[in-house]
Amino acid sequence: MNLIRIIFVVGLLTLSGSVPAVAEDPCENEGLVVKNLSFTNLWYTKSDGSCTIWQRDHIFTIKPNDKVQIFSDLICKTSYCGSQPAYDDYRSMDADGDCRVRILPGCTISDM
Repeated sequence: MNLIRIIFVVGLLTLSGSVPAVAEDPCENEGLVVKNLSFTNLWYTKSDGSCTIWQRDHIFTIKPNDKVQIFSDLICKTSYCGSQPAYDDYRSMDADGDCRVRILPGCTISDM
C-alpha cells in the first residue's frame, strides 16, 4: 500500500512540473482586433504614428507592445477615452479568447 502511495505522489510531482506557471496569450502573435462600434467615426494613432481615421464598423489590430490612442477629432488632439486603454485592457475584456473586442459609445470596451 505504501508503494502505491509513493508512486502516486511521484506521479503528481512529475505532472505538476510540466504545467506552465503562466497561461499563454493566444492573441500575442497576431494581435487583438478592435472594432469601432461607437456611433461615429473616430481617429487613432498607433505607437506615435500618424493620425488615422477609424471609421464606424472598421477595425484595427493591437499587439502587446503597441501604444494606441483614440481620438474624437481628425487632428488627434481630443482624446475619446479618458485614460487610453492599453493592450492588457483590451485583452482583459476578451472573455471568449477569440482575440476580438469592440469599442462602444463612451469608450466602453466589450467582448465581440
